Amino acid sequence: MLFEPEELPPSTPPLFEDTAGDAWVPLYRHGCTFGPDLFVEKMMNMVRNPNLNSSWLFRADILYDDDEEPCCDGEAETAPASAAQPVPRDVKGIPRRRTLVRKLIPRNDRRDQPMEQTCTFHRSDPPADDDGQIRSLVLYMPHAAAAAELPFYHPKVRGIAHLHEWDPAQGLGSISAHFLPFQQGDLDDNQKLRRMAYHLLEILHKHGQGGASGYVKRVHHDVVIPQPRFQDRYMALKNRYARQLVDTWAESTDPGKHVFEDLGIASFLIELWEVMYKDVEFPGFVDIGCGNGLLVYILNKEGYAGWGFDARARKSWAQYRTEAVGCAPPSAQSSLEQRLLLPSVVPRPDADSETPQLDADAIQDGTFPPGTFIVSNHADELTPWTPILGALSRCPFIMIPCCSHSLTGERFRAPPPRDKAKPKSTYASLVDWVTQIAEDCGWEVETEHLRIPSTRNTCLLGRRRTRDASEVDVEAVLRKYGGVEGYFANVAKLVKSGPRSH
Repeated sequence: MLFEPEELPPSTPPLFEDTAGDAWVPLYRHGCTFGPDLFVEKMMNMVRNPNLNSSWLFRADILYDDDEEPCCDGEAETAPASAAQPVPRDVKGIPRRRTLVRKLIPRNDRRDQPMEQTCTFHRSDPPADDDGQIRSLVLYMPHAAAAAELPFYHPKVRGIAHLHEWDPAQGLGSISAHFLPFQQGDLDDNQKLRRMAYHLLEILHKHGQGGASGYVKRVHHDVVIPQPRFQDRYMALKNRYARQLVDTWAESTDPGKHVFEDLGIASFLIELWEVMYKDVEFPGFVDIGCGNGLLVYILNKEGYAGWGFDARARKSWAQYRTEAVGCAPPSAQSSLEQRLLLPSVVPRPDADSETPQLDADAIQDGTFPPGTFIVSNHADELTPWTPILGALSRCPFIMIPCCSHSLTGERFRAPPPRDKAKPKSTYASLVDWVTQIAEDCGWEVETEHLRIPSTRNTCLLGRRRTRDASEVDVEAVLRKYGGVEGYFANVAKLVKSGPRSH
């Protein structure tokens, strides 16, 4: 169903009656084929995720909910001890069923402040009206006495409402958007507010009709780390580092992408490590295929000991090494090294071979101290090796696949995913293929879709084992996934003298 709403003229009378005597102005209305239960489900999702309606917002923290069941996972962790008091509204003929208070969290807390808002859910008992319709209503009431108190991301109105009217006999209904102005006439010629109302109804229509047609969400965020913890950490890191990192960017690549992407990955890792190493000393990390070294730099600045290596040096390395000195404990000094990964299980060429010989100091054999956390972020040729190296050295890992390569280092198209319901794209195939390698290496693989500005945002985490590493036949794993013949010659081509820009 295309979204082509009816724009209601200013003379349209209110479609529901507020017991306080205030007149809610209806702005747009549209037909729908989703019923009252789906309307409530989608509206609850929007209450919890205001970012669906506004890109200026991160999320909503639920401060109060009079429903008997918890509103969502992790809510008790985020709500303060003294939750805000609701400011509910009532409507004649449509009883209030549920009241919540949420705090809207902006993406940029230096420009906009959080805002509290009471959200009430109303529904008539069927048959509610003389015509047998079921009427459901959701009201959003910001805790603000005047338009000047409202932040940039909120329409300059006293309240927002969505009304759902449903005819059970026909299986058809309508949805409408309403604003409660501060003063009568505020909405008559205000095109900006009308566009906001149009957008809000469009989002509801999209999600409601998607649910009615059987749409099932495939991507699930915040499986490993709760959304509030990640976003709060990200906001702190962004405020601390973003401007300086963008202003001093030394590479030819876009700093707007790389800086914020690595700040997001660093936020996830820090929150993950706080859980994993809550009661033990952090064992250190190694970033294989570290690229520009920014992720290593951020983690070192935050006090996490670790180092990174890559087959090619980068312009940024000298800068990050210099700035990291003295920023962390001695064991956490930043280290970025030019090394070529040649795992110990890969045969070396004979001395009389035509394959170029490499300086032993330029080689990393993939062996790390047990427990070292392996970071494999868009590591390309090294991605499928990550869970293997983890098994060999008994090291947990995170890998974020990007470009598809085989164990020989060659470009490679992985077979379609095992789950036939998943997309058969190159990326989905790669993710499933490296997941299989990890599982065969005895890892329990956790999947998280990171909140980073990249379409390659699938994170595979190996921190728990399904069987001991001694029970894994690594040679059999290598054979199963194509072998390693040609690896040395392929990766040796990556070694070039001098830095490159990306």
